[in-house]
Amino acid sequence: MGNPPLKADPPDDTEPDEPEPEGKGPLRRCLATRETLPKEAMIRFVVGPDGAVVPDIAGRLPGRGMWLKADVAALELALKKGSFARAAKASVKIPPELPATLRWLLTERVADLLGMARRAGAAVAGFQKVQEWLQAGRVGVLLEATDGSVAERARLVGRAELPVVVALSRERMGQAFGREAAVHVAVAPGRLADAIRQEASRLMGITPAD
Repeated sequence: MGNPPLKADPPDDTEPDEPEPEGKGPLRRCLATRETLPKEAMIRFVVGPDGAVVPDIAGRLPGRGMWLKADVAALELALKKGSFARAAKASVKIPPELPATLRWLLTERVADLLGMARRAGAAVAGFQKVQEWLQAGRVGVLLEATDGSVAERARLVGRAELPVVVALSRERMGQAFGREAAVHVAVAPGRLADAIRQEASRLMGITPAD
């Protein structure tokens, strides 16, 4: 069964694009590191009506966007140096739970996409089923639980060259399949696999290393 179409985010015309190298998509400048990167590698923030900084994971909230590299060090630097206030050119409130909220939002986004893939018949869970898909060349991205066995993961992946995402717990991946836990999940190639890989990359980037 094919993947269902993803809803495209509306054009973001609240802030000008950086000049685009040929063949590249829209770029934004990180408010902390000053790097210019593709929007897909960054996280948009806006200032809410109460003056608080709000993560805009889907890039749809109104207001002038402030862009941050999806990297825990960049987030820590922005909070330390007051980069959000400088980017907003105004006094802003930084909720103390902002980093945790950001990780939760991205976790839910990855989990929601995984649930979409499962409902579309484009994902399977379990060592044996994933292994069968790997052998058949049907895997666009492989998801491994953050609290799963590293040795078992290595045994499953072997020498296969494919994207491997380690972003969700076994419990959270299991919920997408209506079970208590799932350690190994394979998603078929397509737009959902690409979206999962992109969002998981942002989540892993802003998650502190253990």
